Amino acid sequence: MVDTASTIGWRPGPGGTMWVWKIMAWQCQNGLVAWIPNKKIGNRDIWEIRNWKQELHLEKSNQILPETQYKSFKTQQPDVHDPPPQYIYIYIFPLCLFVRGIILVGNASYGLEPVPQSSANEHLLFALKDSPSQPFVCGLTDGMDEVLVPYSPDLSKLLRQKRTLPQTRYVEAVFVVDSLRFNLTKRNSTAVRMQMVELANLLDGYYKPLNVRIVLVGLVTFDTGNPFSVQGSAGDVLGRFASWRSKVLLAQKKNDLSQGLPGPYPGGVLGMAFVGSVCSASTAAGISVFSDNTVSYYSTIIAHEIGHNLGMIHDSAACKCQEKQCIMEAMSTGATQFSDCSSNGFENFILGGGGVCLRNQPTASDVVTVAQCGNGLLEMGEECDCGTPQECKNRCCDAATCRLTPGSACAQGSCCSNCQLQVSGTVCRQSVNQCDLAEYCNGTSSFCPSDFYLMDGLPCAGNTAYCYEGRCQTYDYQCSNLFGSGAMKADDMCFKYVNTIGDRFGNCGYSNSNPLPCSVANVMCGKIQCTNFDSNNPPNGVSISVVTIGNGTVCKNADYNLGSDVLDPAYVKTGSMCAVGKVCINFQCVNSSALHGNATCDAKINCSSNGVCNNMGHCHCNDGWAPLNCDRAGRGGSIDSGPSVSAQTVRHMHICGLLEVIAWVCKMHKGGGGGPAAGLLPSYGLLHVS
Repeated sequence: MVDTASTIGWRPGPGGTMWVWKIMAWQCQNGLVAWIPNKKIGNRDIWEIRNWKQELHLEKSNQILPETQYKSFKTQQPDVHDPPPQYIYIYIFPLCLFVRGIILVGNASYGLEPVPQSSANEHLLFALKDSPSQPFVCGLTDGMDEVLVPYSPDLSKLLRQKRTLPQTRYVEAVFVVDSLRFNLTKRNSTAVRMQMVELANLLDGYYKPLNVRIVLVGLVTFDTGNPFSVQGSAGDVLGRFASWRSKVLLAQKKNDLSQGLPGPYPGGVLGMAFVGSVCSASTAAGISVFSDNTVSYYSTIIAHEIGHNLGMIHDSAACKCQEKQCIMEAMSTGATQFSDCSSNGFENFILGGGGVCLRNQPTASDVVTVAQCGNGLLEMGEECDCGTPQECKNRCCDAATCRLTPGSACAQGSCCSNCQLQVSGTVCRQSVNQCDLAEYCNGTSSFCPSDFYLMDGLPCAGNTAYCYEGRCQTYDYQCSNLFGSGAMKADDMCFKYVNTIGDRFGNCGYSNSNPLPCSVANVMCGKIQCTNFDSNNPPNGVSISVVTIGNGTVCKNADYNLGSDVLDPAYVKTGSMCAVGKVCINFQCVNSSALHGNATCDAKINCSSNGVCNNMGHCHCNDGWAPLNCDRAGRGGSIDSGPSVSAQTVRHMHICGLLEVIAWVCKMHKGGGGGPAAGLLPSYGLLHVS
């Protein structure tokens, strides 16, 4: 038994709600907590806390994406006055082996964990803020090469009116467990896998209020050493991990972001991530040191780092959530809710064009899980899953069997309408900008293809900028996004003058906390210099520099003091055109071919000048031309995005063409003049159905 001398347990609180204080130990059987068979109130299962004659009422929740979700619940006290519901994310394993999860009671969070090496199924219930783990410190080195989509005055007004993004975003995540962490679990791969699925489930619960789902699509475990070193500072480790992800992992498993989970190593900083980098091939990464088996506590650290990936910065004192602390505080001790600032920051990021890869819903084969009919998640072996029979409102799906109802071809997905598959060529995801590509239903799947965009390095904005990771990286766009509508790029003289100074308003990154002046060749890749905006009312914590040079040219820049783990967003973005044929990468102005990576697609050669190259290096053909090479008649699109013209449209064109030929033949047969010589037919460019 765990020493229960300091155990107090559950007590009634104000208004009939329940609260917990200090640490409580319990046993699954014959202990402080026991399962009461066949005792229910409506949908609620009842747990009894014997020593204090209290009951915990647990109601099924749909917020979890599990393979280990044998039961997941919401708690609600059985009070006739109907007090506010309290939330609980719990995993109950077969034969009551152990329970793990998060309980939110009032404005406090509690972790629920099995006692390590206990032979009596003992568990700990503890306040996350009192976790025995070391305090969480988040930090990034100053020279890291990624920026977020930051504060925008215009967007902030919009966000005050619109609090929730209407479209669900899906973060397809890969967790990478290093050898130190693997050794910490006694080299038990099954235990590692179970912990990672539990971790993903908890993260999904934290993010669901933001209309974001966290889905584990890959798990990598290193058992005999790492392909990247975990020595040195957290910034060094993150940089090496991001490089390995870009060069190795993405080729093996496509993902929106990857989280490195090393075991304990010297360094002091527990977590670090590139900000606003989700979907980026080079920087959609974060690390979180996972130094013991307290999954409930470490899930809040990883939620914090993923928040950075999604464009969130650290909370200030003015930021509020229902708990005393919020997830994005710089030194968190177990908060499980996002603040209003974090919610606004994420919406700002999305509305500013970030997160283009988050719009596609993962298919059943993508999810790391085991099928369990009735949890609302489509998994391998299921044709559909709409929840339990009591919950299901989908007439296309039999909730009891997770099979389609008679006559139904599908039950969910953006390519499913009225239980039938959408016609091949139907647009299921519109292009959102000139560097993005639309996606189309293929006629055989109910899900839209993944999100694709123009190959990096292709010109946009009238050949004044380049596409990079689905966005046209103009300087004007970056200025307006930083300082509001109307802000625009300053004269090139500003970049040359200010960025060669080497202070916080003009530099090409930092070394040992010291700003580095830009060389003349790289001045367009340092701090962005803007004009035409009001510099008298900057956002809180932001300093504005105004310099007048030459014959009155005004140069404005900002220093965003967002914390040591957040790179100042007022840097020129990767992929920006710094000169003709050149782009900014790592504060350097280099040849634009560096953006292409290993892609060898040339639209004139590979696509026969009848299409464009996408980010996979494949041709996206114009309407009327067929992939792969757009050199024959077809339905447009690509092997990735699907056909851009529906089969019905092609058949209609084919029939209309035939009718024109028949009409012309009839006219010639009746002696009508004005046509070609007898025996000759006009040439029609008919499209063939493929």
